[in-house]
Amino acid sequence: MPGRIAELAAAVRSRQTSATELVEAAVERARRSQPDLNAFTFIDADGGMERAGVIDRMVAAGDDPGPLAGVPIGLKDLIDQRGIPTTNGAAFEPAIPERSAAVVTRLEDAGAVIIGRNGLHEFAYGFTSENEHFGPVRNPWDLDLSPGGSSGGSAAAVAAGVVAASIGTDTGGSVRIPAALCGVVGLKVTHGRVPLTGVTPLAPSLDTVGPIARSVADVATLFGVIAGAEPEDPRSTDPASLHAEAADLASLRVGVPSQWNAAAIDRATSAAFEGTLEGLAGSGAAVEEVDAPGLAITDVAAEAVSVEILEVHRGRWPKLADRYGTEVARRLRAAEAVPDHYATDALAWDAAARETLGDLFESFDVLATPTVGSTRKVIGDPDIDIDGEAIFHRIVLSSYTWPVNRTGNPALALPIPGSGAPPASLQLIGPRFGEAQLLAIGMGLEKAGLIAVEQPPIFYR
Repeated sequence: MPGRIAELAAAVRSRQTSATELVEAAVERARRSQPDLNAFTFIDADGGMERAGVIDRMVAAGDDPGPLAGVPIGLKDLIDQRGIPTTNGAAFEPAIPERSAAVVTRLEDAGAVIIGRNGLHEFAYGFTSENEHFGPVRNPWDLDLSPGGSSGGSAAAVAAGVVAASIGTDTGGSVRIPAALCGVVGLKVTHGRVPLTGVTPLAPSLDTVGPIARSVADVATLFGVIAGAEPEDPRSTDPASLHAEAADLASLRVGVPSQWNAAAIDRATSAAFEGTLEGLAGSGAAVEEVDAPGLAITDVAAEAVSVEILEVHRGRWPKLADRYGTEVARRLRAAEAVPDHYATDALAWDAAARETLGDLFESFDVLATPTVGSTRKVIGDPDIDIDGEAIFHRIVLSSYTWPVNRTGNPALALPIPGSGAPPASLQLIGPRFGEAQLLAIGMGLEKAGLIAVEQPPIFYR
């Protein structure tokens, strides 16, 4: 089942359209969208058109530009792109890299055209993309709502049809959360599956780079391009398989871990999640709730990442504290009070959770949770309304996602159609290095209509 990206690339290769036409239209959409969404920190019209011309000349010469031939995409503004400032969504003087990140090189070698840099939460340290320096990114489902973060500009641009896809990063949910809040598909890869060379770190032991798109098939296409080992990133590894076709849901074994399904959630999201599980069961899948004490959440595991993030910022913090935005500065100050032993104690939690997941994947093909507890976070409000109770937004948005980063497993955020505006989102978690299987399952749900990307009210054609 080819996705939109494969169709666009095929049209360019067959000369039914040109990369120049696709990129020109995408740049125009990006410019029109800015007053509404503020999804870009920089629109690279000249670079995009120059790159499109290269693709068209390759096609005219009979050369194959690659699986992403002429496809316009966005790039989160903490991933280096040669000659273009990397702002990290911050007020510090941006670096102008002499080299592109490994992931950018792979995208361009596959024929993609990056038309601009997507807005984000400052230094990727937050889940709302309400950026004090660049202004808030807004959600195409409702401009009063956050698109999530930290890859909020990426998800908003994809959901609104500005670009076919965007590349984000995920350290505690920063691909999956905005994918959920904007009603699109986001893949958090196994830690090490995509190289981090040229990506500004948040917490290197947890950071991942992953795609956001409007279908599982599109995400799979992008994953096939960006995954694989890179000599300069010793953590990176080659995938055993990149090929994914829609899985047969009738043979699927789905585990629902009670320890990771106990976080704050509103009634509408809970009902949508339960309805999707019922739909899976109705398709023949074996769905079973499981009690797994090794997955029990602890404060140590939840807060340990702040110790690592603080170390990343030691070159600037605290001597340049006044250059940081209010929220990030507050979080870095709070990190100074987190005991150093949290970082080492959390490793014990990681080991126990990984062992538990390893055991669970002996019995189950995939684990299922909601992606977020609610998809409606009002810009400027620190809390989210959970059926009349105000709960701090980071609890609602990240409680289902961050544990997966600590175990290193891959996970997919998938929109549940007809479940609201924005729709609720299903999270599927796979075994480590099992992206191909996870994507196949996502395609199976897509084929069965259990998940689907819907068009938001603000959409650019």
